[in-house]
Amino acid sequence: MRTCGVLLPVSSLPSPYGIGTAGAAAKEFVRFLAESGQHLWQILPLGPTGYGDSPYQSVSAFAGNPYFIDLDTLCEEGLLRRDELEHEEFGRSPGSVDYAALYEHRFAVLKKAAERIPEEEPGFRAFVKDQQDWLPEYALFMAIKEENGMRAFAEWPEPLRAREPEALAAAQERLAGEIFFGEKLQYLFRRQWDGLHAFAKQNGIRIVGDLPIYVSPDSAELWARPELFETDGAGRMTRVAGVPPDAFSPTGQLWGNPLYEWEYHKKTGFSWWKRRMQAAAELYDGVRIDHFRGFAGYYSVPAQEKTAEHGVWEKGPGLDFIRAIKEALPREFLVIAEDLGFLTEDVRDLLEESGFPGMKVIQFAFDSREPSDYLPHRFPPNCVAYPGTHDNDTLLGWERALSPEALAYARNYLGVPEGESLRETVLRACLASAADTAVIPMQDWLALGSEARINTPSTLGGNWRWRLLPGMLTPELSKKMLQMVKLYGRA
Repeated sequence: MRTCGVLLPVSSLPSPYGIGTAGAAAKEFVRFLAESGQHLWQILPLGPTGYGDSPYQSVSAFAGNPYFIDLDTLCEEGLLRRDELEHEEFGRSPGSVDYAALYEHRFAVLKKAAERIPEEEPGFRAFVKDQQDWLPEYALFMAIKEENGMRAFAEWPEPLRAREPEALAAAQERLAGEIFFGEKLQYLFRRQWDGLHAFAKQNGIRIVGDLPIYVSPDSAELWARPELFETDGAGRMTRVAGVPPDAFSPTGQLWGNPLYEWEYHKKTGFSWWKRRMQAAAELYDGVRIDHFRGFAGYYSVPAQEKTAEHGVWEKGPGLDFIRAIKEALPREFLVIAEDLGFLTEDVRDLLEESGFPGMKVIQFAFDSREPSDYLPHRFPPNCVAYPGTHDNDTLLGWERALSPEALAYARNYLGVPEGESLRETVLRACLASAADTAVIPMQDWLALGSEARINTPSTLGGNWRWRLLPGMLTPELSKKMLQMVKLYGRA
């Protein structure tokens, strides 16, 4: 079945409180998608943001971001009063997320709401019981982190960093109130998200999440479950993730994420990964797995290195892993494999054996005159076609940055008349392709430039901030989207 959807992070939704949430604007967006003939809403990771505000560097593989808790909904539920929001500063620009302002002001408001949830509320107690395999450790981790000025756990006092039982017991008693707060925040997030997810299903919209392959080096998982990762006996990373040097990065990219101890995972039947995928299936109707190639082979760098130059390729868990996670997922659950970049034969084989659709990004098609798998006429049915992703510039920004040679090639290939923009022709090529699924960033439907870019890889600052402004999603745009997806058999 040919289908289509839109890529838009939850953070990019409009709201008067500094960042998008699971509230009314999210439901309005769902209605907009349904009216526009869309079937999928692809988002970015929902976890609490960490270093650089990146959703791909979360402090937890399971927790939800408290920033996505909708404050208006809390008011409607009687957990907040309107006057408690009047003098809080959540960011001055409605078109950009101010993470510093959110950090300074959001939690004070959320704490008031959490304090009004009785500890014995049946819904809260049931949630805590259902999430016992990660929630208590996460809440304790965040409470200790707050007590230590939000420093990375590697910088905590040694008894806490090393999880000495007496130190942990003392922290649990000392920080009981903060631990409850952390648990209640997750309860509020999950309650609101489940409501939004149900609303999307009722309107024929499937939500596709995003699953980073690695956890952050400052995560509750590395602290609480060091056996899952390549660590020494004291819980410190021995090797970390990255990618090797290439023409674009002479020293490679040193990501610094902990690598998995795959032998341990195999011995346990990949139980932690199964649980992670099951948790994803509770939140979404599908998921994009970031850096899929890491399951075939991954780049390993000694933890003490300052660059990625001296790493080696290691064999990943392969087909055994794929079979395990497939067993854990509902049959109808969509898994998209992020297979971008340089792919070796083992990655191609694993992708084929998995049956998961890979990704085809049209912006990558015109870098040279060599035949490219990203040219739309080469797309196989079992793939997801994109004009660009969250890591690309918008189509307008991309077009302006193309070399004269690449621009001429793109215009010739796409049949764009001189003086007209590539944007709409690329959208049509994406929708017209043989790909079973096409996903288009909202910024490209809106014809926005580089000011609306979500992320520029390998840069810090200014990323993950762009937001929709109220009034951008017009009936005229919805009508145009519907006409186009009908034209190409995707409505």
